[in-house]
Formats: sequence, structure tokens, C-alpha cells
Amino acid sequence: MPVTVVRFNLVEPGATPASLGARYRAALEMAAYADEHGVTTVQTEEHHGVDDNWLPSPFTFAAAVFGATRRIAVTVGAIIGPLHDPLRLAEEIAVLDLLSGGRLVTVAGIGYRPEEYAQFGVDWKRRGRLQDELLETLLKAWTGEEFEYRGRTVRVTPRPFTEPHPLLLVGGSSKAAARRAARLGLPFFPSAHLPELEAYYKERLVEYGTEGWTMMPTAETPLLHIAEDPDRAWAEHGEHFLHEARTYASWQSGDITSAVRSSAATVTELRAEGVYRILTPDECVTQGLDNLVLHPLAGGMPVEEGWRSLRLFAERVIPALGG
Repeated sequence: MPVTVVRFNLVEPGATPASLGARYRAALEMAAYADEHGVTTVQTEEHHGVDDNWLPSPFTFAAAVFGATRRIAVTVGAIIGPLHDPLRLAEEIAVLDLLSGGRLVTVAGIGYRPEEYAQFGVDWKRRGRLQDELLETLLKAWTGEEFEYRGRTVRVTPRPFTEPHPLLLVGGSSKAAARRAARLGLPFFPSAHLPELEAYYKERLVEYGTEGWTMMPTAETPLLHIAEDPDRAWAEHGEHFLHEARTYASWQSGDITSAVRSSAATVTELRAEGVYRILTPDECVTQGLDNLVLHPLAGGMPVEEGWRSLRLFAERVIPALGG
């Protein structure tokens, strides 16, 4: 049975507070429906100050999902680590871990948008050192014991539910990220299918004498939408996928490697590229993908169309896969 993921970033260009509120509530209803139908994971993420209202507060959203579900995991992939206060983040994750019974997965990256650092008054040039401090602080904080932090003795309570600590992965596409994960004995989450970087991480585990593992996207990890008539869906809704693709492309410089990387300038080019795929239920089953990532509200997709996609996925794809 493949891993099944429903992804939400709650983007809506030109949204009003009323329309965005409706989108947020729909996402929670979709998460509850996905939970009832055996979907493995809800995935969400963090970006700030984006014109199209990209979700800036993934842990708040995760808490709402946990309140609406019983089994499904929530992966926050990724937080922009240096933008968070380490002690407050340790508390937030501990509470969410307790609330959910261990269903939270946090991927900590350093981001790739200097303007987000500027918004919070954080020095872009210090992001690597700040990330080191964040990760080291989280691991100490979750022991529940006193430790030294910025010249003072502190203690974080309550302790999390998960032993030895909530699932925390180091994300990134650089050797520095791989070294950071290996040094701390944390699992590594490459941002794309990067076998050479995975091998480098494993070498560093041996060097540091630590243990870890890799959660790496497969060579093909397209973002999916399910429709009875893909031609109709591309014609009517392809602009929403293109909006997201062009947004990502505007953020990602040449040295950023991501599973979501598109050079398409038109809907036709985007469809041919295969990063985003609109498939019938039968086509989805026969793709042979190890990870099925449904993106029902991509780029401001109308909520009704998102529901159509999710229902087809839950009622016709998952049962055919043995779920």
C-alpha cells in the first residue's frame, strides 16, 4: 500500500477574509474525511508575507487537524527553523505531540526566501548557526531537564508524549543540512530525490558515530488531482496549478533543489511536464507510485472541485490499492 498524503497550503489569490475562512474550514473537513477513509498523512508547510495568502502558521493548522481527526499524521514540511524562538517551538511541538498522541512530524529547514528573514528581523547570513541552535535546543528541551540556554538555566515542560522525543527531521538539499542531521543523530529529509546526498549523509553518520535514516522523495513524486475527465479539469482548473508552479519557480534560485520544480510558463507546458498530474481514478491506480500526494486545493482551486478530487481519491483509488 503506497503512502497517501493530502497536502494543504491554503493558498487563495485575491481572497477575502470570508472566502479564506471558508477554505480553512473546508480543509479541516477534508482532513477529517481523509482520516475516515484511511489516508496516511496531512502535509502542510510555512511561508510568510505571500500575496496569495500562503499558510504562515502550520502548527495552528496542525492543532485544528488533530482536533478533527483520530488517526491521521500531520507532517509540517517544512518549518523555517531560524524564524522560530527555540524554547517556544519546543513547547508548541510538545503540546501538539501530547494532544495528538504522537501524530506530529516536523521537518525543519532553513528556507530559501531572504524576504521572510527580513520580515522577522532575522539575519539571513546567520541562518545556519541559528538552525544549529534551534535543533540542539529542541533536543535538550524535550528531556524535561534543566539546561543552559543563551547564558541562563532554563527548563521546558511538559515533556512530549513520544519517546525519546517527537519525530523531528532535518530538511534541505545541501551537504550542510546532511551534516547537521548526521551530527545530531536526526533523520534527514532531502527536498528532492538526491541519492548522492543520501549517501553523503550516511557517510557522515559513520563519521560522527550517530544513527539516523533518510525520508527521501522518490524519483517521481508528482502532485495529483483526480478527475473523471482530466481534459476538462486541465481546461477549467489548470491555471491554479500553474499559479503554484510559477510561484515556486520565482522563489527557487539555481542552487535550490526541490521535488516541486517546474519551468512551465503555460498550462499546456505544465501538463506535459508531469510535476502536476490530473488523472482519472484508474490512471492513478496504475501509475505505480510509492507516494500518492493529493493536492485538492492547489493554487486557489475552488473548494467544490477539491472535494470532487478528494472523494474520487478516497472512494475509488484507495480501495483499489488495498486500503
